[in-house]
Amino acid sequence: MIYKFEINKRLPSLNEYTQACRSNKYIGAKMKEDTEIYIWADIKQQLKNTKITSPVKIHFTWIEENKKRDLDNICFAKKFILDALVKSNVIKNDTQNYVSGFSDTFLYDKKSKVLVEIEEI
Repeated sequence: MIYKFEINKRLPSLNEYTQACRSNKYIGAKMKEDTEIYIWADIKQQLKNTKITSPVKIHFTWIEENKKRDLDNICFAKKFILDALVKSNVIKNDTQNYVSGFSDTFLYDKKSKVLVEIEEI
């Protein structure tokens, strides 16, 4: 089975997160927490009470409004998404026992967002 949800926001890049952590550890922690809460709300609204117990592969489609950010900096935000999936109890953990792999696709449009597909395997 495949589960899908959408995050209608441009998530922080690795560079943005690193800069926040270097400026003050509390600012970096707050950025991570705020981002995960936003994602968690999208997960709860779109996936309701979904609980996946089998291992999964996750496909991320990163839609960016421009080409200013490096691809590896963009997809760093999967860390926030995975942590939010665990906190929302959709997946039990994000270790290799539960998440067997990822794939990333990068597209461009007028508004940034992330499409997430979780495939049970």
